Amino acid sequence: MPISPSDIALANRLADVAGDVIRGYFRKPHGMELKADRSPVTLADREAEAAMRRLIDAERSADGIIGEELGEKPGVTGRQWVLDPIDGTRSFTVGRPIFGTLIALIEDGWPVLGIIDQPVSRERWVGAAGRPTTFNGAAVHTRLCPELSSAALATTSPHLFADGDVPHFMALVGAVSGGAPRQGPVYGGDCYNYGLLASGHLDLVCESGLQLYDFAALVPVVEGAGGRMCDWDGDPLTAASAGHVLAIGDPARTDDVLEALRSVPHAH
Repeated sequence: MPISPSDIALANRLADVAGDVIRGYFRKPHGMELKADRSPVTLADREAEAAMRRLIDAERSADGIIGEELGEKPGVTGRQWVLDPIDGTRSFTVGRPIFGTLIALIEDGWPVLGIIDQPVSRERWVGAAGRPTTFNGAAVHTRLCPELSSAALATTSPHLFADGDVPHFMALVGAVSGGAPRQGPVYGGDCYNYGLLASGHLDLVCESGLQLYDFAALVPVVEGAGGRMCDWDGDPLTAASAGHVLAIGDPARTDDVLEALRSVPHAH
């Protein structure tokens, strides 16, 4: 089923209702708790997701829903709305406006519509299969990157990587920094980094350990802006992906990035 204007309109309304909730808690008491995996969750996360789910249930009741906070609701259409009300809850809890709401529509496991919304600065990237990505309504495009050694690389934090993934990431850091690794990547940012890449401000984002709700919305945004989203083996990202995520603004650098990641032997 192709992406329709009504699908895009609904996704934008989902972002609107989530943003209304989130702004009410930003830099105010937000009831943070720690989940079983020690990651934070707030009233804003839960209430924003609940508001989005109510809207989907009212308008697309046959579609499935996968949400970070409130779990999975089966559907019958082969379509699922994938929701992360606050991607970057750590940033939210300390008052840094570089988190975002992620809304994706996947069909048979493939991401076909995505929104990255920053509700405080009111910045919104919208990507849909077959359409150019927009930022606040205007088309955006990734930038060229002639040499990997000059690329601007971002990641949320290597502390979130599985231990075995860190040497591969550090090899990429070395390739990007041209032998000056102290300059390092840009840290922090969660989904916001992918919007910046789509708008031509970053060249690479590399992350490990992401869940479907962390990356599904990013794929249409980055690819609709001319970039490439794949895993660390270069394969497309789908609902079956393991969570090793690359965003590459200039697809011509893909082989260079994969080669750098592979330059460290796997531990036995």
